[in-house]
Amino acid sequence: MPYEWSRQTGADAADVTRLDLWPHRSLPRRGFAAFILATFTLITIPLYPLLGTVVLWGLLPFMLLAVGGLWWALERSYRTAELHEALIIGPVHTHLLRRNPDGGTQEWDCNSYWARVEMHPKGGPVEHYITLTGRGRQVEIGSFLSEDERKTLYGELAEALRRARAG
Repeated sequence: MPYEWSRQTGADAADVTRLDLWPHRSLPRRGFAAFILATFTLITIPLYPLLGTVVLWGLLPFMLLAVGGLWWALERSYRTAELHEALIIGPVHTHLLRRNPDGGTQEWDCNSYWARVEMHPKGGPVEHYITLTGRGRQVEIGSFLSEDERKTLYGELAEALRRARAG
């Protein structure tokens, strides 16, 4: 799963639970390079009989544009997958830090006793949308995960918050 739980000892010697979430990447960088190379190779096969003709120069820009567009779309997908969310649940405070692909950050902080996790099966931007509520704000968490992963995460988050409140 594209998230990981860990336990740490906080600055006040209390145990804190940390959750790191990131979007799933199905195509590693080496696969990206191989895919672009294979696409370029396969897309040029129809051009071989046209070598030495004027028609080659008419088709070549469109084929290169298709490979360039594919490269641009996959590269953009990699940039948007640089999203990272870190949730730290301690006995006193719960803190969510979201690092966006553009480099900006968003933070949410709440007393762990008042923090609540909610699942919205319908009505959110995705099915089984998970939010954290507290301190007068409601923030999303893990919206980039698959539906099954969000269902599992909801139970784990509820349990982690229950443990933090129990002390």
